[in-house]
Amino acid sequence: MIDVDQAERTPDQWLGTTAAAKRLGITTRTLYRFIDEGYIAAYRMGRVIRVLRSDVDAYIESCRIEPGTISHLYPEVTPKKPSSAPANSPA
Repeated sequence: MIDVDQAERTPDQWLGTTAAAKRLGITTRTLYRFIDEGYIAAYRMGRVIRVLRSDVDAYIESCRIEPGTISHLYPEVTPKKPSSAPANSPA
């Protein structure tokens, strides 16, 4: 018997824009912008827009942050120098 590829056994799952935006954790307005800018493929079916779940998952995976690539977002911590004045002395 021939083993059929997993993609052929599982039909594509279509998501509406509300469901796709919820899966991404963004607003539908942001999803429309991502579609318009070409980050996520979408399909117009009559008056509705549909997105393949596999395209949403691929976009999520493309946004993965590699370890060691965001050190520029937080400053290096430098040790504080002790002050020369005693803590309880009047200034």
